[in-house]
Amino acid sequence: MHQDSVIYKIALASEWEEMTRAGHYSGSEVDRTDGFIHFSTRSQVKETASRHFAGQADLLLIAVECSALDDNSLKWEKSRGGDLFPHLYCPLKRDAVLWSIPLPLATDGFHIFPPELAK
Repeated sequence: MHQDSVIYKIALASEWEEMTRAGHYSGSEVDRTDGFIHFSTRSQVKETASRHFAGQADLLLIAVECSALDDNSLKWEKSRGGDLFPHLYCPLKRDAVLWSIPLPLATDGFHIFPPELAK
């Protein structure tokens, strides 16, 4: 078991609307192509935003409770720089989501994270 109890997903607001309608989220186009939903830990999410979503508006930051996910479907796998990243190999169910909030852009083009993640 990994030490992080909450993981984070950055998603287009339009893609996230699927969660509201269907009660589950199958991931972005990249997620579906890769065969799993990409997540980041608290310490990884800001770099994920700058690497993969630079300058992109209309994003949401979604917090997910790991204990609400199927242990067999959540895998911690090596990725960027050898770090372990959480990958979910099934649709994300609504009841695992703690919250979702807008991830706005600052005038410098970087995303503005909530204070608890801005450190």
